[in-house]
Amino acid sequence: MHSSKKIDMTTGPIMKLIILFALPICIGNVLQQLYSTIDTLIVGNFCGSISLAAVGTSAQPVEMLLCIFLGLGSGVSILVSQCTGSGDTQKLKDVVATANSFLYICAIPLSILGLYLGPLILKFMQVPDDTWNYSVSYIQIIFLGTLGNMGYNMNAGILRGVGDSRSSLVFLLISCIVNIVLDLVFIAVFGMDVSGAALATIIAMFASWFFSIAYIQKKFPELEFTILPKKLDKTILRDIISIGLPLGLNHSLYSVGHILMQSLINMQGSTFMAACSVATKLTGIANVAISSLSSAATTFSGQNLGAKNYVRLKQGSLRIPLFSGLITCCAGLLFTYFSRPVLGIFTDDPTVLDLAVRYVYVVLPFTWIYAIFNGIINFVNGLGEVRYPTIVNILMLWAIRIPCAYLIAHYFDGGYVMAAIPISFVFGMFSMFAYYGTKRWKNIKRLASS
Repeated sequence: MHSSKKIDMTTGPIMKLIILFALPICIGNVLQQLYSTIDTLIVGNFCGSISLAAVGTSAQPVEMLLCIFLGLGSGVSILVSQCTGSGDTQKLKDVVATANSFLYICAIPLSILGLYLGPLILKFMQVPDDTWNYSVSYIQIIFLGTLGNMGYNMNAGILRGVGDSRSSLVFLLISCIVNIVLDLVFIAVFGMDVSGAALATIIAMFASWFFSIAYIQKKFPELEFTILPKKLDKTILRDIISIGLPLGLNHSLYSVGHILMQSLINMQGSTFMAACSVATKLTGIANVAISSLSSAATTFSGQNLGAKNYVRLKQGSLRIPLFSGLITCCAGLLFTYFSRPVLGIFTDDPTVLDLAVRYVYVVLPFTWIYAIFNGIINFVNGLGEVRYPTIVNILMLWAIRIPCAYLIAHYFDGGYVMAAIPISFVFGMFSMFAYYGTKRWKNIKRLASS
């Protein structure tokens, strides 16, 4: 690769490279949170709390149906980073071509499936009658943008795999501007309510996808990237599935768990739903560093495994997650302290505001634990070791979070159901620390020592 934007993780100061790689993704996450936040601001101020609740609860079914493919996209990114580290350009081109063909095979049927399954999932989530029509309208429009959403995420993953994290920032900036402008036009001017918010979102997704295609073709011509499907290598497809499917199933099971959690939230009424929707915007802003540093951890471990640089793998295995935890802890405490005035920007309903502040106080001061957990998981995923993290994720959600949430909702107070989230973080973090005692990691340490 000859692009000056590519970061080689196999040489140089580890944390400097991690920060250089993660910073554009972090800024991109801020932009993503920004236009998600502006969605909430515009819907909350022009449409009301019922529309706000509908947008918040409709995100879970979309996540559940898309997450298997997004896991496969992570498998592509891991393979790309390993090929980049080993210098195998031909295999890298084959991985990219196969991934692009696989995108169309999955995205188009999933768009159709989502139109029919979305309302069924909303019904299972016990969405209140006053938000039902808004939720169905929002989710069906969002699924029309599946190809743009998945295409953008696939291309961003490919670019991160080759070491280019800055380009995604440009794509998100375009998406953010398009989304904000269309939000104002569709909602504030034409009064389209949640349908306008959904339509603005899918148009922004397609804009980012088209721009990412043009960027890859111009900056990385050696990848021979095409808009339409060109090649499907069965061996590489098998590799993508073997790495990505466990990640996708893990995400899917996680999303089903989120839906169960959301159903417990929905049982508390539309006011509590609106409060949680608002609160998660603040927690999302405070936690922007988590996913960016985790993406850097995946690329770092993938490239260094491909280069057989076991010493650097050992050095980065704890530095990256602990740094992510430190950054998240500082941000979490800061946003918790100023939560009430910040949340007041989103809603002037005193009941919604009080409940949103409660959510932040219970969850946000403990997300540094999740940052460490997520950093280790993504580092291990970059090694191609997806089974152990998948088991831990499943246990964290299904054996800890959901049972705790049900116990809290039924035997204590449903208004504190979110307390199950930090409890599950603690379990997940210690379980991932235990990975460093497995046979696979001991072998890497042995190779590093020799």
